This record gives sequence, structure tokens and C-alpha cells, in this order.
Amino acid sequence: MSGVPMPAEVVQIARKRLTAAAEEFDGNRTAALVVELAEEWGVERLWDDVCVPVLTARNGCTPAGIAVEHALSEGVRVGLDVFRRDPAAGPPADGVLLAGVEQEEHCLGLHALAAGLRERGRGSLLVGPALPWTALASAVDRARPHTVAVWSQSPVTGRSYRIGRFARDFPAVRVYAAGLGWVDPPTPPVTRLDSLSAALRVL
Repeated sequence: MSGVPMPAEVVQIARKRLTAAAEEFDGNRTAALVVELAEEWGVERLWDDVCVPVLTARNGCTPAGIAVEHALSEGVRVGLDVFRRDPAAGPPADGVLLAGVEQEEHCLGLHALAAGLRERGRGSLLVGPALPWTALASAVDRARPHTVAVWSQSPVTGRSYRIGRFARDFPAVRVYAAGLGWVDPPTPPVTRLDSLSAALRVL
């Protein structure tokens, strides 16, 4: 039923199940729920309708709240990472590289994007969070992707001038600014991706 809107009652139940699993620090159950919902409703609906609202609801203002928030994020990450992953598959041949911008530790959205691409039969090379610009340049030199999506979650890390400079250094590569941290609109040749659905359409 991938792509079909989730009924409101299904959304509410899914959110409650995910929250309960995280509050019980049951990482395996959290991950299993993510995989189950992704298989039934698709990664986009899982992310937008269930994961983002549940993650946003965790305020992390107390030590217990912070612990649950971390448990939730880790369980969701694991579920997204195992969804339709083939351990025997080699590096993807379609040339999409995903990376968290320098000093950005929160890159769960990139894991959702990678899972959504796998769901559509497209691989990607996810090199993780907080990649220094020099390391990202090295990764592009070695992997030779035709497309790079750089994730920023916070305005502290989303420096539009810096991704613009990176894009100009690699004129043959399509560069996208993904996530909510890019407060100043990136200038061409960089294109902004402000939602999972937009990123999946483009990539």
C-alpha cells in the first residue's frame, strides 16, 4: 500500500506503538515497527505521518526525556537502515551521495531519504553526519557521484555560502541542500530540498 495515505486511526495507533516501544527502551521493537510500517505504507508516509510527529513530541527537557528521545532516534535509525537493504550489494551505481554537513550530528532525515531511495530501486552512498567540507570533497573525488545531498538540521550548521562554494568547486555534480537548517536560501547552482517527498522526486 506504499503511497496510499494512512488513515487517521492507523496513524494514531502507529504513533502510540512507536512511543511505547521507545519509552520501554526496546530498540528492536522500535526498529521492527519502523520496518513494518514502511513495508505497508511506504517510507514517505511512515516518516511524515509517524516518525516526525513522534520525534517532535519528545521535548528532551529532563534526563529521562533525553534518554527516551535518544532511544527513539536510534530505534528509528536502525529500522530505516535495515529496510530493504541487501548486505551483499556493492556500492550503488546511480551516483547519489548523502552526507551530513560539517558539525551536524542530527541526520536522521538522511536515513529516511536513503530508505526511500532503496524503496524506489535506487541506491545511495550515505557517509554519515558531521562530515567536514574537506572530507566531503574527498568523498566526491573518490566516489564520483553525479548528485550530492548535504543535510543540515540546525541554522547553526546550515551555512548557505559554504555549500555554494562547494557546488562551485564541483560544477559537474548536482548539489542539493537538504533539511531545515538552511535559513538563507542557497543560491544557484545549489537547489533546496525542504521535504522528503521533494527529495525523493528529485533524486
